[in-house]
Amino acid sequence: MRDGPHSRMHRRLVDSLYVEAMLLADEARGYFDEAGRADRDALSALDRVVFSCESMKVTTRLMHVIAWLLTQRAVASGEIAIKDALDPSRRLGGAPATDEDAVSTLPDGARLLIGGSIDLHARVARFDRAQARPRQYDSPVQSMQERLKLAMAG
Repeated sequence: MRDGPHSRMHRRLVDSLYVEAMLLADEARGYFDEAGRADRDALSALDRVVFSCESMKVTTRLMHVIAWLLTQRAVASGEIAIKDALDPSRRLGGAPATDEDAVSTLPDGARLLIGGSIDLHARVARFDRAQARPRQYDSPVQSMQERLKLAMAG
C-alpha cells in the first residue's frame, strides 16, 4: 500500500478512522466507567445487566477496529507486508450482536455510544472486505469507482 496509487488517500482514511475510534473509545470509557454510573444505577436489575453487557460489546467493537487500523498503519509504514495484513488473524474481528429491543430501554448516552460503535465497525468492515478482494483495473478511475461503490454498499 505504501507504493500503491492510492496510498495517500488510504493513509488519510485510516488516520481519520483511527482518530474517530480513539475518540469514541475515550468517550465510551468516560461514560461507562464514570459519567454513566448514575444512569446505570437508575435502571432495573435486568437493564443494569444489559447496560454492562453492552458496554463490553462497545469495547470489543472498538478494540477490533483499533487493532485493524493499527495493522493498516503498519502496512503503510512498511513494518508489515500487505499479504500479512490479509492473514485472517489480522483481519477485522466480528462485531458482537446487539439486541435493539433491549438497548431501547437504556439511557440516551449509552444508546449513542452503542450506535456509534456499531456504525464505525460496519464502516471499517466494508473497508476490510474491499481490501481483501484485490482486483486489477484498467485505470485508477475504475479502481476509485469500485471502492466508492463498495463503501456506499452495506
